[in-house]
Amino acid sequence: MSQFYYYDPETCEFKDIQYTNLEKLVHAFTQWSLFGIVIGGLLVIFLSLFAGTPAEIALQAENRALLEQLRANRTAIEGLDEQISRLEEADNEIYRQVLGMDRSDFEAQLQRGQGGAPIDPDLDVLQQETADLIRWMRENLDRLDRRANLQLQSFEEVKAYYKANQEKMRHIPAIRPIGSDVVSGFGMRMHPVLNFRRMHEGLDFRASIGTDIYATGDGIVTQAEFNSSYGRMIRINHGHGFETIYAHLSRYAPQIRVGRRVTRGEVIGYSGDSGLVEAPHLHYEVIRNGSAVNPIFYLFADISPEEYLQYRRISEENDSSLD
Repeated sequence: MSQFYYYDPETCEFKDIQYTNLEKLVHAFTQWSLFGIVIGGLLVIFLSLFAGTPAEIALQAENRALLEQLRANRTAIEGLDEQISRLEEADNEIYRQVLGMDRSDFEAQLQRGQGGAPIDPDLDVLQQETADLIRWMRENLDRLDRRANLQLQSFEEVKAYYKANQEKMRHIPAIRPIGSDVVSGFGMRMHPVLNFRRMHEGLDFRASIGTDIYATGDGIVTQAEFNSSYGRMIRINHGHGFETIYAHLSRYAPQIRVGRRVTRGEVIGYSGDSGLVEAPHLHYEVIRNGSAVNPIFYLFADISPEEYLQYRRISEENDSSLD
């Protein structure tokens, strides 16, 4: 504590002021309290000028959280957009192509019903990134809604066509011939035994010896015999220009013979490793109007769009076949 003096008129002298311990304590407390109030006030002024008030700081934190949510929503919308693209691809490549329907130009239909970009003056007060994200989501949610409606209309058309052509549909090969996955696809492949590239006109399905094999559509057995390359094989004529081949069987189902009528899903034989093969599997072909076509397009009644894309990826990436 600083030393203070007072003037004594009787003695004409300056004398020391003497404080009791209590007075000293009160004096020190008062000084530090005033000092703390001044420093606190200066700190509040500094935060208000440079960091904002407590309410503003809380609002900034909330805005950051909302911005992160907007970014997450954008990612989710992009994922939905990709899913609808897969549905559109499956619609055209599987359902419409196999049923003989015209392809649907979804993008052209979207453009016909699309207006100009919406004006959003209410977003001008927001930060640029926030405003851009909200505008993007408004536009793309509207586009997703219209794409979903177009896809629904397309599926209704496919369903109506199917119902109107049910007899024909029973004969089109439309399911997997075996309950396993594709290991090699349609196209030029390296033959595992002959060791040169040649056209592989079907799909190879993974299978152990003795697995059930199913007719993929109603039809008549036209071949059930041994072939030097295909081993034990079955050929079915489904009518409407369609035939299917099932190769490398270990044996035929007891009822199978040439001229026998079969129905979709009926067991016609059992997988094996007969013929010119590397390992047991089923080789499956679809022939349309005399020419081999990619069977992956003719599994539409038995696989989802996601499985279709997975099978196509596997068949495209595997450069060799099993036969």
